[in-house]
Amino acid sequence: MNKLDTALVTSALKKAGFGLAENEKGADVVLINTCSVREHAEQRVLSHLGHLKHIKKSKPNMVVGVIGCMAQRLGAELLKDKTVDIVCGPAQIPQITELVTKALQENKKTLAITGKIRQKSAENKALEELESVFDSDDSQVPAQAYVRAMRGCNNFCSYCIVPYVRGPEVSRPPAVIIEQIKRLAGNGVKLVTLLGQMVNAYKYNSSGKTLCLADLLYMVSEIEGIEWIRFVTSYPAEEYYEQILKAMADLPKVCHYLHMPAQSGSDKILKAMNRNYTAGKYLELIEKARDIVPGIAISGDFMVGFPGETEEDFGETISLVQIARYKNCFVFKYSSRPGTAADKRLQDDVPEEVKKRRNIELLAVQEKISDELAKQFLGKEVKVLVEGLSKKAVSTSSPQAGVSPCGEKGYPPSLKLRRTSPQLVGRTAEDWIVVFDGPAKLAGEFAKVKITRTSPLTLFGEMI
Repeated sequence: MNKLDTALVTSALKKAGFGLAENEKGADVVLINTCSVREHAEQRVLSHLGHLKHIKKSKPNMVVGVIGCMAQRLGAELLKDKTVDIVCGPAQIPQITELVTKALQENKKTLAITGKIRQKSAENKALEELESVFDSDDSQVPAQAYVRAMRGCNNFCSYCIVPYVRGPEVSRPPAVIIEQIKRLAGNGVKLVTLLGQMVNAYKYNSSGKTLCLADLLYMVSEIEGIEWIRFVTSYPAEEYYEQILKAMADLPKVCHYLHMPAQSGSDKILKAMNRNYTAGKYLELIEKARDIVPGIAISGDFMVGFPGETEEDFGETISLVQIARYKNCFVFKYSSRPGTAADKRLQDDVPEEVKKRRNIELLAVQEKISDELAKQFLGKEVKVLVEGLSKKAVSTSSPQAGVSPCGEKGYPPSLKLRRTSPQLVGRTAEDWIVVFDGPAKLAGEFAKVKITRTSPLTLFGEMI
């Protein structure tokens, strides 16, 4: 969600004549797109504001804005910080150009947030207009784009701040989504990821018929130029689940990848979290996915240290992870979020050192599973969509084949030669990360790679 919001803001400002600066010191405007899901994310923002405070001493006219969920949650409190000039909630992103221009011209602080966040408001129309004209030029990865299928959330998990900062569920009209994706495809996008806090709850009434995510997948699959389709995030629920899986199995363009957070393996904790399923029901959904879509890759999310979580509860979470055998999963320590039901009703009674230990233990369990699954790719060929240069693209390697380790000038065998091609990174349809050497011009293109080495989270190979 935040990546898409960042791209929307960047696109809007560029169209208004602004350009991206190389760094904060060279910028006239610095915007921080924020998340409020975990306390750590907000603490990082506050730390960043402290850094900008020092820069602003030598650049007093620099405009600093905080946008996104944290802006909506804290509102005017953020404006009390002398460093902050603009506070803009997620629904007010369409106003960002106006807010920035006004701040630069008038040197006044501005607050733009939604007063009654749980009401469906006219702000959605402004957001719709902004998103409908968004193109791929400001996407962070070549040939890929995020497309919002729906906004908001109605689940009210007891620990989650999202319903209070993103508002109620609103599904976008299919015709608007399809038109947007057609334009993206015309601009060279090959992979689209449909977004929603609970994307499998997508539901749109049209001409007396209710369209669900499965219907949307069939419609997107007909768009020429789009080769891969993903969707995130799925909530564990029965409604439309089988239809979505059958669409995944039937449509070659839909990637066999499902991100479906479990959060806990303990029924007691799931109930306290207000997650409307049991561990047993969750595992049934996983089994059904593997029955309908053989070879599907599944990832999940887990929260450790939720109020009242005992060692027995944590043990049940470990058991669920071992049974589910995720490709990978994301593990977080519980942090109380102001305004949520858990913050109001439950005591954060699990010590921080216990949360940290459980976090490490669960990640270790998952790492072993990921390593075993990755090893199954050894010697196999995979198709990847190249994202670009890896972080180690300019690293050195051993002498190439055919080059004497001791050349004419007698260099020692320890000589390191730079790669003739840089190191690239791409992903398979099942979201496995693949690293290999190849020409930089492959960014945004598909490539075939033979896997020669694996690690728990990454496949390494040679381009075919």
